[in-house]
Order: sequence, then structure tokens, then C-alpha cells
Amino acid sequence: MYKNNLRKSTLLSLPVLLSALILTGCGDNMSDLHAYMNEVKARQPAPIEPIPAIKPYVRFIYPGHDTDPFDSAVLEAKTVAEIPESVLIDKNRVPEFLETFQLDSLRMVGTVFKDKELWALIRIPDGAVHRVKTGNYIGKNHGKITSIKDVGLSLSEIVDNGFGGYKERDNELAISTLNQP
Repeated sequence: MYKNNLRKSTLLSLPVLLSALILTGCGDNMSDLHAYMNEVKARQPAPIEPIPAIKPYVRFIYPGHDTDPFDSAVLEAKTVAEIPESVLIDKNRVPEFLETFQLDSLRMVGTVFKDKELWALIRIPDGAVHRVKTGNYIGKNHGKITSIKDVGLSLSEIVDNGFGGYKERDNELAISTLNQP
């Protein structure tokens, strides 16, 4: 029985002893930390670089230009004089099927002779192939096919001229060597 009491008392005193041992490590001896902090505070701060000097603006006067380029009267006179003639779009013409596609989405995949005339074979994005001849329209910019050759076709498109009107622009669609749809 004496041994049991001794064991119980030892087991009960063990946590108290461990707690006391752990708490002794938490002493107030931080003299080395205080010494380092004092050393850092005593150091001279690094000098701050001065703000760079601002260069003064030097005005440049262009020779031979006595008029104000932003004067609305001068600007309107130039604009009216520089507007090119506008091309008219035939709004009554029924659009053809290939005019529903952007030109860069269409691929020319070959040519074929029919009725002594060279026709171009055009592949649309879904893979179907359509044939066109000179005079047909293709692409969203009212592109009229002007000539067909073995290596491609030429067309004349009507595009915005930037002044509220339209102008003609020549374009080409080369035969595609890729086997992609």
C-alpha cells in the first residue's frame, strides 16, 4: 500500500514539477535584445537622396506656321476640301449567300471550268464548298469579284471612307493550301 501511495503522489507531483521547470525558461533576461535595440537606435540614419531638379519647359516655335491648328474655321475648311467623293451602295440589290461571311473566314480551295468560264471554289466555315464566278459578291464589304485566276481571285470592296461615305478598295483572296475547314 505504501508503494501505491508513493506512485500516486509521484504521478500527482510530476505535472507540478514540469510546469515549474517550463516557467523557469520564461525569465526576464532579455538584456541581449535590449542591447541590440539600443545599438540600432544609436546608428546614424542613411542620408535621403535629394529630389531631382525639374527641367523647365522650353517652348519650340515651328517656323512658317502662323495659324492656329485648332481654329475651328481653318479645321472645317480643310475637312470640307479634303472629303473624297463617295461611292454609292446599291441598297436594292439582293445580297448573295457568301456576303453573310467575313472575307477572312472564307477559303478559296480550288477552281473549275464550267461553260468556258473559270469558277472559284470557296469553302465556308462549316466546311461546305460554294462556287462563284466573276461578277458574284463575297464578304461583308460588298466585295464584287473582278477576276478569277488559278492562284486566287480579285475583288473590289466598298468600305467606309471615314467621312460618312464609302470608297472602293481592291482586295484579293488567295487559294488556301491548308486542308482546314
